[in-house]
Amino acid sequence: MYSRRTVRKAACLAVCAGGVFSLGACSTAYIPPAQTGSDIPEQWAESDPAPVSRDIAEYWTTLDDPLVSEFVQAGLAENLDLAQSAARLEQARASFRQARAGWLPQINASGRTTQEVGDFAQDDLQISLGADASWEMDLFGRIGGNVAASQADLLAAGYSLADLQRLIVGQVAQATINAHATSLQLAIARDTLGYQDENLQIAQWRNQAGLVSSLDVEQARTQRAQTAATIPQLESNLAATANGISTLIGEPPGRVLALLADSAAVPKPPIMAGFEPPAEVLRRRPDVRGAEATLVAAGARVGVARAQLLPLVQLSGTVNTASVGLGDLFDVITGALYGSISQLIFDGGRTAAQIDSAEAAADGALAAWRQSILGALEDVESAAVNLRSARERVAIFGEALDAANNSAILARSQYQSGLTDFRTLLTAENQLLSARNSLIAAEAERANAFISLTQALGGGWSPDDYPMPSTDGIEQ
Repeated sequence: MYSRRTVRKAACLAVCAGGVFSLGACSTAYIPPAQTGSDIPEQWAESDPAPVSRDIAEYWTTLDDPLVSEFVQAGLAENLDLAQSAARLEQARASFRQARAGWLPQINASGRTTQEVGDFAQDDLQISLGADASWEMDLFGRIGGNVAASQADLLAAGYSLADLQRLIVGQVAQATINAHATSLQLAIARDTLGYQDENLQIAQWRNQAGLVSSLDVEQARTQRAQTAATIPQLESNLAATANGISTLIGEPPGRVLALLADSAAVPKPPIMAGFEPPAEVLRRRPDVRGAEATLVAAGARVGVARAQLLPLVQLSGTVNTASVGLGDLFDVITGALYGSISQLIFDGGRTAAQIDSAEAAADGALAAWRQSILGALEDVESAAVNLRSARERVAIFGEALDAANNSAILARSQYQSGLTDFRTLLTAENQLLSARNSLIAAEAERANAFISLTQALGGGWSPDDYPMPSTDGIEQ
């Protein structure tokens, strides 16, 4: 279990780079031969070019839905996928520290005591102490390349955590919206069932009075049974959605379902007057930034692989002292300093294969980075169209519901007065039920489209929320 503060501290690693890891600025020993750029449009094809009208870092709060806000906050604090990602980030942090240690010398101490036995053995305890040190001169960037790759891995892990937070927030919010819609449709089904009970009773009375045939009664029974059959399915769907939310927020099933049982309405999202141009959105997207950091790490590892073909220079030294007993242990101290250089001559092509493997990995990382850009652009364009379409559908279904409600009132009144047959009433009430359910579904679609759009724009996390750590010692 960890708090949102932990998530923020972890994701701050994505912010610490401050744009350092851009392809134009990184200095690695390898640039993939494929196209290193990607055509980014200046404006969106399907969106309003107006500037951003609101901050989307915590967009779920703009829905003004208490359950959405409660569940999202619980997910940020307790989601177990986020906990796993935070643990992977700590692993990357430790690997980075390990790589930086390569710049420092390694010092080992040793000690030995000897007690002779036998007829001619000395009685005194023989003691010896020693220390040896070694240090690799990073003349050709092998250590520096490892450090650069580890640092990029650390940033990629931070961006991965931030992106997972972005996705978890969207999943929790959309699941809550869907649960609201299911709960409302369940209430509509139960409410409709009450009207259909009355219809069945009226048909039975009119049949007993000889005013209509038993056909009206059977049609009323059929209609009621069909509506009643939807209630168990809706209850099952609501329970499944609620249980899914429980898993996302890290708690056992039960409490969430009770909270969702009496949903008042599907929240209406605010109007967005436009959003940032593509280049700015890509900088906000942690998945794109993470793919870029992964590319930098892959390029640095090519440099590390190539450095194996170059000379390796090491300095080492030893210090020793020995005596019989402790009294004069440090009277005589000896030592030596060594310098060595080694050069690979032949290894059967092992190093060449490692270089080829690293270059292929870098090409793959480049393709993944470019794909993340295209995927982000696709997400925004599709979500913008979906939101606009959903708003139109809500307006149309609102009009349809008004007409269906008036038709059902007139049909019921006319049937009770004997001015129309039961088939007309049956059709009108079926249309009313369909219109009510369709409007709820459209409202849920509109809210979900808003969540998808703000998520695609990089909402759900904010670099401003993650202060740069002062004790991590990450080199920029």
